[in-house]
Amino acid sequence: MSKLVYLIPLFPLLGFLINGLGRKQLSKSLIGIVGSGAVLASFIVSVLVFLDVKSNGASVVTLFPFIDVKGLVIPFAFQVDQLSSLFLLIITGIGFLIHLYSTAYMHEEENQHYGRYFAYLNLFVFSMLLLILGSNYVIMFIGWEGVGLCSYLLIGYWFKNNDYNYAAKKAFIMNRIGDLGFLLAVFWLIFKLGTATYTDVFSAASLAKLSAFDITAITTLLFVGAMGKSAQIPLYTWLPDAMAGPTPVSALIHAATMVTAGIYMIARSNILYTMAPGTQTLVAIVGLATAIFAATIALKQNDIKKVLAYSTVSQLGYMFLGLGVGAYTGAVFHVMTHAFFKALLFLGAGSVIHAMHHEQDIRKMGGLKKHLPITHITFLLACLAIAGIPPFSGFFSKDEILMAAYGKNPLYYYVGLGGALMTAFYMFRLYTLTFLGGFRGTHEQEHHLHESPAAMTIPLIVLAFLSVVGGLIGIPELFAKDAHSLEHFLAPIFAGSAAIAEAHHVEASQEWILLGVSTVLIIAVIVYAVNSFKKYQANSAENTGVAKLLENKWYVDELYNAVIVNPLHLLAGFFKNIIEKNLIDGAVNGVGRLVGYGSRQLRLIQSGQVGNYLIIMVLAIVVFILIWFNDLTIVYYLTRLFKMA
Repeated sequence: MSKLVYLIPLFPLLGFLINGLGRKQLSKSLIGIVGSGAVLASFIVSVLVFLDVKSNGASVVTLFPFIDVKGLVIPFAFQVDQLSSLFLLIITGIGFLIHLYSTAYMHEEENQHYGRYFAYLNLFVFSMLLLILGSNYVIMFIGWEGVGLCSYLLIGYWFKNNDYNYAAKKAFIMNRIGDLGFLLAVFWLIFKLGTATYTDVFSAASLAKLSAFDITAITTLLFVGAMGKSAQIPLYTWLPDAMAGPTPVSALIHAATMVTAGIYMIARSNILYTMAPGTQTLVAIVGLATAIFAATIALKQNDIKKVLAYSTVSQLGYMFLGLGVGAYTGAVFHVMTHAFFKALLFLGAGSVIHAMHHEQDIRKMGGLKKHLPITHITFLLACLAIAGIPPFSGFFSKDEILMAAYGKNPLYYYVGLGGALMTAFYMFRLYTLTFLGGFRGTHEQEHHLHESPAAMTIPLIVLAFLSVVGGLIGIPELFAKDAHSLEHFLAPIFAGSAAIAEAHHVEASQEWILLGVSTVLIIAVIVYAVNSFKKYQANSAENTGVAKLLENKWYVDELYNAVIVNPLHLLAGFFKNIIEKNLIDGAVNGVGRLVGYGSRQLRLIQSGQVGNYLIIMVLAIVVFILIWFNDLTIVYYLTRLFKMA
């Protein structure tokens, strides 16, 4: 069955071509069928491939030769194993639900723009599948860049709005910074090993050729790439601005595809990171700092999508914390559960925005529980999952990361728990302000409140179900022995790291205490948040002090503008107005003016009077004779000089 793996990226690519080229001719219904059907077909093949891997193990499927230059052989091949097959299910499954949701959410768009939107979505999925399936870092990088391009196209989908274009450019440029690190790491591997293929790079013979400095440098550069794509400090500011795109795009970028690329890349390179403990510590610290920093910002955001955006940044921080402490399975597990509940949260937010006629300020909502019953209950389930309430999916994956962090360094656990408590607070602040209390919008908005159509609510229901039961594939040993199905499934991927990594176990009694205390604290925070905001009344008073600092996102964007953007603009202005216009253009234009002036003077010689021409001719002959005579005189005296010598 793995032989058919090429069909998985092929279907979205065909969908992109059909909708992209036929966007002006095809009807909206047909565009939706082609776009959604292509991803559904990929999902079906992905299920078959997953079952084949589960039964028969991993394989590499080579499609055709790609690069073969002076001993450097890089085939266009797909790595079909436990890790890639799991990500295939996440990307195509969540991707299909988002496509289905989009058919209703984007229905007001004109035909050609509707087709353009689905073409971009299909291309996005194709690029992400290429990234996941590549059997070497070069193919991964092609998909990596494709995802970056598609994020630019989708974030700036409404290109007539300059603010949206700015957000798209910001995402594209900030990702390029990280991509440079990734590219340098790939060059380093090729220079040292002569290959970029996973099976060759991770072999014992290849690893023996790399010094400790090589491994540390390569893993650090790869992490720089992951920081850009997965929005870690300091390259995280593009992700909240990515909310400029349509809400389903936000769900696709934040839940199942682009931002998880960095997690996948480090998980795929796990043996290198296990051999570089210094880099692992860096990953853990940056991840933990990002988780806390983004959570503090989310506490005071009022745009429903901005709250979820900073929540995504925070959750990605937890995934990197898991990778940094060696809990690779836990990080991948959290990628999966996060895909369920974060896609549900964004699509639920889209349903609310749809009902509120594009209003996104939660201070102007409230009381939507009775008007949007399906959206309400599914959104509530997602909030419980992300808060880590048992037995929802987020509880199991976040617990696995925090327990591994405690085993590595208890300080990691306590700081991470603080982030989890903030997560519970800002998510239930969001939930309460949106769905509970009285309606705070306009009478016109209230009059038109209604539940979303089936094409939007069915994906919500499916994702809600997955958010509730998805964690059951990773039940910790504390509850049942050998019940962690995901750990057993992924064991071959992380076997090399497990063999050399130092094990950090937490005693069962201590783990029970930590679980119990954290759960009680989270529930207490949820109750406090609901009670604090259920009677909220909008007011015009501005935040002050720390609250204002958080509302303005610690002024990081302003800092970047002052320290980086504005000086670059000044430098660019200097080169444009001084160097280019005065120096370069002055030199080029000066040559032109000189030639023009000389031509104007020389043309005066052509007066049309024969007498003048005769005088010039005679004078020229006299000059030539003098030159000739002078040359003979010089030759004569030189000859005599040599003879005398």
